[in-house]
Amino acid sequence: MTIKDIQNYLGQFFDSVELQGSAEWLISAPAKIETAQKGEVSFVANEKYAKYLSTTEASLVIVHHSVSVDEFSHTTSFLKVSDPYTAFVFLLQKFATPRMIAAKGIAPTAVIGEGVTMGEGVSIGAYAVIGDRCSIGSNAVIAPHVVLLHDVSVGDDTVLFPSVTCYDGTVIGKRVVIHSGSVIGADGFGFAPQKDGSYVKIPQMGIVEIGDDVEIGANATLDRATMGSTVIARGAKIDNLVQIAHNCRIGEDTVIAAQAGISGSVTIGRQCIVGGQAGFAGHLELADGIKVAAQAGISKSFYEPGISLRGYPAQPMRDQLKHEAMLRNLGAMKAKLDRLETELQALKVK
Repeated sequence: MTIKDIQNYLGQFFDSVELQGSAEWLISAPAKIETAQKGEVSFVANEKYAKYLSTTEASLVIVHHSVSVDEFSHTTSFLKVSDPYTAFVFLLQKFATPRMIAAKGIAPTAVIGEGVTMGEGVSIGAYAVIGDRCSIGSNAVIAPHVVLLHDVSVGDDTVLFPSVTCYDGTVIGKRVVIHSGSVIGADGFGFAPQKDGSYVKIPQMGIVEIGDDVEIGANATLDRATMGSTVIARGAKIDNLVQIAHNCRIGEDTVIAAQAGISGSVTIGRQCIVGGQAGFAGHLELADGIKVAAQAGISKSFYEPGISLRGYPAQPMRDQLKHEAMLRNLGAMKAKLDRLETELQALKVK
């Protein structure tokens, strides 16, 4: 693509795409600003990377409208937009080569159960197993070694990477991506304690429902409900190694980072952000737009939309930072108290 082509392409998404420099140079690939070479495009969205504007060999850099680039534009062209990060994401989509994870059609070694229905253009890879009465939408891709137990529904254009396992009754929407090794619909962790210290397994009779445009990372586990459904709503993004327990409800466009653990019957609102290794006690609720810092421990419900939570047990960030500052000063406070106590004892002796 020429730089002019890229300007026109980004013009579909932004009200203003301002060019500074040559429009005719050819761009063949995206690259990081630190290592970009001639013929490549990069971006600066964080000011700590602005230092590379003077040294980059990229032919094109995407920056914010507010960035002054006059001193660099004789060797590099610039496109100025309101959101350089998102602009670069659109370019990555343009340059990305689609992964071929299963050839079109049904591989000879795939096992297809009875009563399975499929739309047009379905791909099913080698040694995949499709259980009875499953439904697979048009253009869905079922990679090698995927297992769908009986009565699983997969929507149009959904991609299941190798070795994904979906237990019986799982419902997956359209344009969903589930990465390798994830297990959808395993039994929830339900056991009734007995007087003798043993446990009786509680039958897990529900399902998992995954909405449209969800992406689930590698080796994530989403447990089926005891009754009803564990729900991952439209647009949610679940990172690698996340555990979501039975009867949870994850709201639309909520993002959960790696190694977070969500206990049973937790409800997380829309457009929340959950940091890595955050942990949730069961049967609690977060309002829409809440941000949870990495390694936070959520032990109670928070109903105020949009707040940020941090620490263990998690608190609103301003409160938690105050407490953290107090803890840092405990040594000095103790030394002061010890000194005052010594002075007081000396006064008593007198």
